Amino acid sequence: MTTRTLTCIGCPLGCTLNVALEEGRVVSVSGNTCKKGDDYAHKECVAPARTVTGTVRISGGSLPVCSVKTAQEVPKDKIFEVAAALAEIRASAPVSIGDVLAENVAGTGVSVVATRHVAEKTA
Repeated sequence: MTTRTLTCIGCPLGCTLNVALEEGRVVSVSGNTCKKGDDYAHKECVAPARTVTGTVRISGGSLPVCSVKTAQEVPKDKIFEVAAALAEIRASAPVSIGDVLAENVAGTGVSVVATRHVAEKTA
């Protein structure tokens, strides 16, 4: 049996979690003061995932880039592939918040969406 110590990010308390693992399965979680801690420990130890943020280039826009994020979390081991894919994405203005700028980024099945508005460039 192995153990991991995590700081929970499920709520503002930041509980120190002690997680017991056996053969890649979570056997027990202690130290959490709410259910979010238990859920976080299971997810983080079995299938860690993150939301990736960044920017993509915009042509013809009032700004040269637009902030973006993944629409859902992606597997933690795919973060760098997703970041590299963001560098290759090009979009044209206008862009609105929530617009899908790329689908299935880095083969994850997750879309990349705009998190700000970029108007067309005025003369």
